[in-house]
Amino acid sequence: MSNRLATAFERAKQDGRTALMPYITAGDPPEPELSRLIVAIAEAGADVIEIGLPFSDPIADGPVIASAMYRALGHGMTPATVFEEVARARSSTDVALVGMVSDSIVAHRDRSAFVAEAARAGFDGLIVPDADTSDLEDLEAACRAHGLTLTLLIAPTSTPERQEEIVSHASGFVYLLARAGVTGERSDAPEIAARVEALRACTELPICAGFGISSAEHVASVGRCADGAIVGSALVRHLHDVHESGGDVEAAARTFVAGLSG
Repeated sequence: MSNRLATAFERAKQDGRTALMPYITAGDPPEPELSRLIVAIAEAGADVIEIGLPFSDPIADGPVIASAMYRALGHGMTPATVFEEVARARSSTDVALVGMVSDSIVAHRDRSAFVAEAARAGFDGLIVPDADTSDLEDLEAACRAHGLTLTLLIAPTSTPERQEEIVSHASGFVYLLARAGVTGERSDAPEIAARVEALRACTELPICAGFGISSAEHVASVGRCADGAIVGSALVRHLHDVHESGGDVEAAARTFVAGLSG
């Protein structure tokens, strides 16, 4: 596990709380710059920030995040721009940063080259939701060579055998999908205790839950059994709404993330 990720989870554990892991889509809203948004969210209490690299065919993303990705692409956001902004943010924060990226983007040129650029920019790990576990040798080798973690998704429908296979390729943390379907806000907290317990039997990695976690109450509920709570659609929607109304997106991000801790 990269030092920043390891430190983030260890610090949260010592504090007796779940690690707070907000997700943002790079380039949406277009203002402020991604680097400023990263720093603002870090200062608001995020332990790990997930940054979605826009993709024209989002995987498992509901309408909120899919729309954010389409808007970001329309604004000209590219992986190269994401790397530039992350590098800029690194001069102001040591928060752990993980890129959520389609394998189609990683493999567009060369997996090793992409991972090397991500590491130079200041990413600590990658989440590759559509990675094929039968074709991970190059990606795993590149992540090891450049000190990045590699996280895959575990769905509610995954069999115990499939979970063990996924976990065998994972590093950094395990991403447990808290609900079936696509990303999106929900009113109720997910029930994940039994699934987390089953995963603990086959991995010592931190287990982090995402999909449908949108409030401080949800974060607290997830934190009773998981090591991290990932909040995506609710934050993405809120920042878009604030931008559309002409509000201060940076301030809104700080307030929203700070509020997730209860």
